[in-house]
Amino acid sequence: MVLLALVAGLIAFVVQSGDVDSVDTARRLQTTHSFWTSAPPVLLNDYPEFGIRGRGGRIYAWYGMGQSLLMLPADIVGTGLEQLPVFARYMGDGNDPSVRNIVVSYSTNILVNVLTSLVCLRFLLLLGFERKHAFAGVLALLVCTTHLHYTQNMMENNFIMLLTLTGFAYQYEWLVTGNRRSLWIGSAAFGFNLLTRLTAGLDLLAGAFFLLVVLWFTNVRGRALWERCVAYARVIFPVYAVFLLIDRLYQFYRFGSIFNTYVALFAVEQRRLRPDLPASYPFETPFHVGFFGALFTPEKSIFLFDPLLLLMILVAILAWRRLRPEVRAYLISAWLLLLAYVCFYARYTVWSGDSAWGDRYVSTAAEMAAFLSVPLLLKYRASIGKVTWVIGVAVIAAATAVQVASVAFWLELELVQMLTLGHPAFVIGLRFKNIVAFALGKAQQWHLMNPDMTDDAWDYVHISTWNFLPFVLRRVGEAPAWVVRTAFAIWTVGILSLGTTLLRVTALLRGEDRYRVQEVSRT
Repeated sequence: MVLLALVAGLIAFVVQSGDVDSVDTARRLQTTHSFWTSAPPVLLNDYPEFGIRGRGGRIYAWYGMGQSLLMLPADIVGTGLEQLPVFARYMGDGNDPSVRNIVVSYSTNILVNVLTSLVCLRFLLLLGFERKHAFAGVLALLVCTTHLHYTQNMMENNFIMLLTLTGFAYQYEWLVTGNRRSLWIGSAAFGFNLLTRLTAGLDLLAGAFFLLVVLWFTNVRGRALWERCVAYARVIFPVYAVFLLIDRLYQFYRFGSIFNTYVALFAVEQRRLRPDLPASYPFETPFHVGFFGALFTPEKSIFLFDPLLLLMILVAILAWRRLRPEVRAYLISAWLLLLAYVCFYARYTVWSGDSAWGDRYVSTAAEMAAFLSVPLLLKYRASIGKVTWVIGVAVIAAATAVQVASVAFWLELELVQMLTLGHPAFVIGLRFKNIVAFALGKAQQWHLMNPDMTDDAWDYVHISTWNFLPFVLRRVGEAPAWVVRTAFAIWTVGILSLGTTLLRVTALLRGEDRYRVQEVSRT
């Protein structure tokens, strides 16, 4: 477990760019700053594009407070470090990427990645997987799904994933062991999700459905089923009520009402600024556009950005009868959760998640449904056939390549290119083309640069370099040369350490297998 935590931490370390890499997260960080300083929740130049005028005429961010709370400790530390005399010259030269952002992005993403790996391992072991298969499942989540991209681009996704997995794991542990403490922990995780994004209510419903299906599949009926449901309800409802109350008080503090949501206020604000918007805004998109767009469009398809979903479908079909009841219950719950998210956001005005790698609104649910494919493939390798195994390995390799490619450049690169290339565009194919072009110095020759890239000097600098901190520092050119060289050295050591640790984990698991074989032989 220590080695797994180290692997997860090193993965997060080597992919950081030193910035939060998302305008949404930058705005949430501004809200974080306003919690403990006199800074405004929304910068004046962001309004009216962003923000809603609330109580006392003050402009507030419309997001929930969850991720802002997550970043609070790192923001306090980062702000303090930024003010040290050693950084005075760097601050004066422009401060890009800022010391504060570097501290926030590194510490927060590493923490979330490590905790996610440990919770995921715990959950897979509870589901009955051998340790080697559970380790493979954790690595599949961290590296073979869009989780890797959002480890670099710090949106809410990975924090929601951590809380949702924690909810599933600890509530299921309560079901198996009867430990009420586990149920409290799992319920608190689901409840905190409500502070992050209210639509995470779908996650806690999926968690309850998962437990119910497990009970049903294990032939718990009648009075026994009723007693388990009552014991469950006695814990979850008070916990969820506390977090919902906190969310409603935060809503009242900002906008003077506990009964509305930011979506309703956002719609009123936008229609005031743009009277031509339809009355149904921001849910004016035809359902079929958002629904099939999330599934099949080359720019946002969940099957392209999370190819393990395809492997999960194949393995589930072939091995369904052999799966343990709790695994079948989880797969049903995860796929229904994914369907619920796709349907909920299908009519949203930016159903695609707008500026994001893939469909960010449904990517967390897609990861939940996808990562179990790898441990299942390994566990049932002998019974599903050689052809399926070969296909599975190929899909895993493709999924890994897609996710590694996703962190090579800032996500805005392809979005700017599509302004001239047009829509629809095969974004993943374009990303691989960009990698080859930039590596060979052919970006201009291959017509991958356009005038729109230079409209904003900050954007241009970050679009036109590899999106890892040493490269960003060198491209921006504000940090001293020795700092850049040191950053490259540390980054290289991080990559080598990651490879060494993975080899060590592999060796330990193989040694464990040999020991078991010897024990069986003696028996």
